[in-house]
Amino acid sequence: MITSLQPIQIILLIFLFFAISRVYLQAQKGTLSWGEGMFWTSLFTIAVVGVIDPGFTTYLAQQLGIGRGADIVLYFSIVLLFYLIFRTNVYLEDLRHDITQLVREIALLKDDSNHPPTKKKTK
Repeated sequence: MITSLQPIQIILLIFLFFAISRVYLQAQKGTLSWGEGMFWTSLFTIAVVGVIDPGFTTYLAQQLGIGRGADIVLYFSIVLLFYLIFRTNVYLEDLRHDITQLVREIALLKDDSNHPPTKKKTK
């Protein structure tokens, strides 16, 4: 049962609604794909439910054999953070590779432009 909201719940809800609004704006600008927007909106919406009704996380935790609702939030958060760090590292590695390729191509083009073409002798 939901009772009056505590100050921390109000602060968290303000942040979560702000985060959802940022996801919406980024999706509108095309920075986020439809799938990414849905992922983040779903994640923040689940967090809103957990903030408004902490008993939900306790119920969910008990169904999964975990004692407290706060524990399940912590476990899922750690797993999600590790996954996002992995994805970020893969993205950065791809970006590093692309930049290296681009720099090589630019260097080759500049090297060719510094040397005037030589005339071939015709027989």
